[in-house]
This record gives sequence, C-alpha cells and structure tokens, in this order.
Amino acid sequence: MDTAFAERRRRDLIVAFVLAAVAATVPLFVKDSYLQNMMVLTLMWGALSQSWNILSGYCGQISLGHALYFGLGAYTTTLLFTKFGVLPWFGMLGGGVISALIAMALGYPCFRLRGHYFVIATIVIAEIGLLLFHNWDWAGAAMGIEIPVRGDSWLKFQFPRSKLPYFYFALALACVAWFVTWWLEDSKWGYWWRAVKDNPEAAESLGVVVFNSKMGAAAVSAFLVAVGGSFYAQFVSYIDPESVMGFQFSLLMALPAVLGGIGTLWGPMLGAVILIPLTELTRSYVGGSGKGIDLIVYGGLIIAISLARPQGLIGLFSVKNFTGLFSPKGKEAVR
Repeated sequence: MDTAFAERRRRDLIVAFVLAAVAATVPLFVKDSYLQNMMVLTLMWGALSQSWNILSGYCGQISLGHALYFGLGAYTTTLLFTKFGVLPWFGMLGGGVISALIAMALGYPCFRLRGHYFVIATIVIAEIGLLLFHNWDWAGAAMGIEIPVRGDSWLKFQFPRSKLPYFYFALALACVAWFVTWWLEDSKWGYWWRAVKDNPEAAESLGVVVFNSKMGAAAVSAFLVAVGGSFYAQFVSYIDPESVMGFQFSLLMALPAVLGGIGTLWGPMLGAVILIPLTELTRSYVGGSGKGIDLIVYGGLIIAISLARPQGLIGLFSVKNFTGLFSPKGKEAVR
C-alpha cells in the first residue's frame, strides 16, 4: 500500500475519534431540549447519508428510493414490539436483515438498468412500498401505529423524559456508519465499487464481478439505513407510511452527501452538520406563517451552496487542512 495513503487513513481514524469524543461532551453543556433534538437529527441524518453514500457515492448507483429501507426498519421494529412484544434491539437487527435481503432481491432486476432508468426504478419501487403500507390494515394502514411508552427503559429503548440516550445512540450509529465506510474504502469491495462507478466495462474486463459488487453495496447500505429507521421509530414513538416512507426521506438521505461531497468519506457528515440545522432553523424562525417562506429560504441557500461548490463542500478542506492537524507531514500526505 502507498505509505502516504496509509498515513492519511490513520489520520482520518484519529480525527474521527477526536470528533466523536468532542461530540460526546456537547450535551454536558447544551441543556436546551430543542438544540438537543436538533443534534439527534443531525447525527441520525449524517449516519443515513453515510449509508446511502456506500451505494450511490462509492458504487455510483444513484438511489432515490432508500426511504423504503428506512420505513422497513421502522415498521419491523414497531410491529414486532407492539404485536409480539419483541424488544426494539432485536427489531433493529431484524429490520436490517430484512431490508438487506429485499435490497438484494430488488437489485437482481434493477442493477441491469443504468443511469436515469435505475434512478426512476428506485423511486417507483419505494412508492409501491408506500402504497402497500397505506393499505395494509394489520400494519395500521394510513392511520399508523403508536408505540406505547411506559417510562424510561434501556431495555425497551424508551426515554420520554430525556433526549440524551437518543443522542448517544445516534452518535454511536453515526460512528458505526462512518467506520464501516472507512473500513470498506480500502477493502477489495471498496476498490471494486470505485472501479464500477468509473467504468463498469473496464472493471469487468479486469476481473471485477460487477453485479455482485453492486449487490454487496446495496445490502450494506440498506442494512444501515434500516437500523436508522428503527431508531427513528423509537425516537418519535409514532409512525405512519408518510412519516417514514415518504419521498422526502430519500431526498434527505441524498442531499447531505451531495452537498458535502458524494463518494467521499467525510462529505455526508459535513453536509448533515450544515443541512439539518439549516432545515430546522429555517422552519422554526421563518416557517410559522404557513406561506412556505422557510422552504424558499432553505431552497435558496441549498442552490447557492451547490452553485458555489458543485463538487461538494468537502473540497473546501484539503487533506492538509482537514486531517493534517495531527501530522507534521500533512503536506507530503496530499495525494
């Protein structure tokens, strides 16, 4: 392995550890519940965007239907808990496995499509899933399902009096999503995905099993997104099809990665740190009139950022500036 590349990966890991440690101390100083709620959502969407980035960023298979896996995770955990008394922790695992299997089953026909045809297929499949849950009476149909809350409990993962447990779980989920991406980036699969993204024909001629690599990326991405959906269901204690499977969820997973830098290690988290607080603040301070002013301001800012940095905001930070703080040889490590 190139020594500069290996050194950069070590620095990335150190920076991630330091940032996670700093983030873990923030709730000790920020006591406002609104700000804590914003931090939970920022970490959750950062983890979801990081997971989306595995398939769409590294493998180049742009998906706008990941709300399906988010909803499957939420519904699996909620139905198992409300119908059969299965603890949410097992529901998270079950939802992840189910979503990964469905992602591979859907990938079997869809990965034969390319470009905008694949994107359209993901949107259509997600909308079909939304309609099915809208009409599935056992799953609450359009009325949704309310999760009964009976006090603070780590066993049942319910904390109506505090947001701190949700914050630390969201932080752990973001760390796991980042670490999985970091680990895969330098694995055989990571190299396969980038090769498939750049030129599938050339990659296949060199021995890359293109179809299998796409299936693997879809399974990992769907599993992590489903865990995020399970967490969201426990966080809000109520779900219905629109609140966990709406098209806006697919967009919210993609936007942080696109703004931060698609196909990069740090881009999704950077995009989420900027995008999610921006979303919440514009809705809180200019969204009360009901005239959609918050959406106009929010959309205008997104357009401005996209025009200023079309390659992603991560481009503002060179390797030297972003990770070189922990190395005296930051300049030499730039590739």
